[in-house]
Amino acid sequence: MIRRRAMSGVETVHGYYDAFNRGDRDAMLALLTDDVVHDLNQGARETGRDAFRTFMARMDRCYSEQLRDIVVMTSADGARAAAEYVVHGTYLANDEGLPAATGQRYVLPGGAFFELRDGRIARVTNYYNLGDWIEQVTRAS
Repeated sequence: MIRRRAMSGVETVHGYYDAFNRGDRDAMLALLTDDVVHDLNQGARETGRDAFRTFMARMDRCYSEQLRDIVVMTSADGARAAAEYVVHGTYLANDEGLPAATGQRYVLPGGAFFELRDGRIARVTNYYNLGDWIEQVTRAS
């Protein structure tokens, strides 16, 4: 019998972002716990893999994004991680409460904090400067 080595926190988070960049939402979801907590930037807290799936469907409809220059750090015990990255994106379709989409391109630094449990992501808390993003897409309109 072949035993698979459990991924480290760094490998788990990089796997999550690699799947994001490939557009492989099933692979992303597989790295989340069933009860994953997702803190949206300047928004609500959502719980569960189904809520995350719904969120990603909205994101895929409104945005085309690639994350670059990803740096991942973990706590000594592997229970928490943080990531810093740069988002390179295109605003494809209007997102509720935000400026109109006309295919504007943007580049935006961002970051996330993670809780890890049993080799999966149990919490994702995303941060980016929404004001900077709004300024970029408004200026590009």
